[in-house]
Amino acid sequence: MERSDNKHSVITVAICFLIAVIEGLDIQAAGIAAAGIREAFGLDSSQLGVFFSAGILGLLPGALIGGRYSDRIGRKKVLIWSVGVFAVFTLCTVWVNSFNTLLLVRFLAGAGLGAAMPNLITLASEAVKPENRGRAVGLMYCGMPVGAAILSYVASLDFGSNWKNIFYLGGLLPIIVLPIMMKFLPESREFLKAQNTTDSTASTQGSFKDLFNRSNLMRTGLISLSYFFTLMVVYIMLSWLPSLFMELGFSRKEGSTAQFFFMVSATIGTIILGMLTDRWKKAYVIILMYGGILAGLFCLNAASSLTQMYMASALVGAFVIGCQGVLYAFGSIVYPTEVRATGVGMASAVGRVGAMLGPAIAGQLLAAGFGAAGVISAAIPCIVISAVFMLILIRRLQTQS
Repeated sequence: MERSDNKHSVITVAICFLIAVIEGLDIQAAGIAAAGIREAFGLDSSQLGVFFSAGILGLLPGALIGGRYSDRIGRKKVLIWSVGVFAVFTLCTVWVNSFNTLLLVRFLAGAGLGAAMPNLITLASEAVKPENRGRAVGLMYCGMPVGAAILSYVASLDFGSNWKNIFYLGGLLPIIVLPIMMKFLPESREFLKAQNTTDSTASTQGSFKDLFNRSNLMRTGLISLSYFFTLMVVYIMLSWLPSLFMELGFSRKEGSTAQFFFMVSATIGTIILGMLTDRWKKAYVIILMYGGILAGLFCLNAASSLTQMYMASALVGAFVIGCQGVLYAFGSIVYPTEVRATGVGMASAVGRVGAMLGPAIAGQLLAAGFGAAGVISAAIPCIVISAVFMLILIRRLQTQS
């Protein structure tokens, strides 16, 4: 029986990892293809910014809907549909011929990807014993920086010089993964057990109002706000790191190299922090990861040489992306099975609002003349607020247990 459980866990986490790799590809795709899309559609900088926002905006309703229906009809079914929607509309990006339809397909592709995320987190966490959830989610989510690093490499090749190839790759890969999911991905046993308890329980699974009842209201508020401020900083770094390097006087190539170091260390940091989530006291993990982000931001501001900047980028990457992985793991720990995906979806949706606002605020700060140091300094209060909310949440969970 234990061997069967291990096989179930490995297959689930491995397939979820593959889909997280595809998410990482998509996160980098818009930025890498931006120059080609600007030329093909004759866009100005403002329109290009709207294009960037369209995909992120789609993540928001996707996360809400995907999480809710996952608790109602099953994690596997919703994940398959989500990946299928993402694949179709990513491919459509290549074939559209107007700016408005470009925005529409990016929004719908984002919705598919947004619906997938709460299911990836929930499936990975429910495939293992409760004491191994942080590790499982960390191993799954490290696929995101792996995918981003892969696309950064592809972009340096002749194949990646054509913006359409970027979206062909992003659309065809999930189509290849879909039959693997259909055949090999098992449904969550926890979900099946919860659904089979009583008909009345099944009918109320996935209700948003359950997130705001007496037992869940505080945890929903605290974890959602923490997602909001953390993802704001994550997306400032993902969107602006190469540009911030150029603001500081380094070349575009050096900025791209810094982003590569950021992603490689992010992969390592996500795995290590996920493992520590299971082994250490939760408060210690929170203090370590948010302290690590602050140390990285201070190092970015203080670095004076290229080597120091690369090291600071690696430090920020390890803790910023690793922190996001840990927060996803916490989402799976905080909520009971019957509303787990709905809760993670709600927190992810709130986080995506921060993801949209972060890069826009950074752009405004740069335009106002605050420079790279101003952007980095503005991220520091967000991290402090997130850490405080998470520590309060952990304290309340310990009190209730």
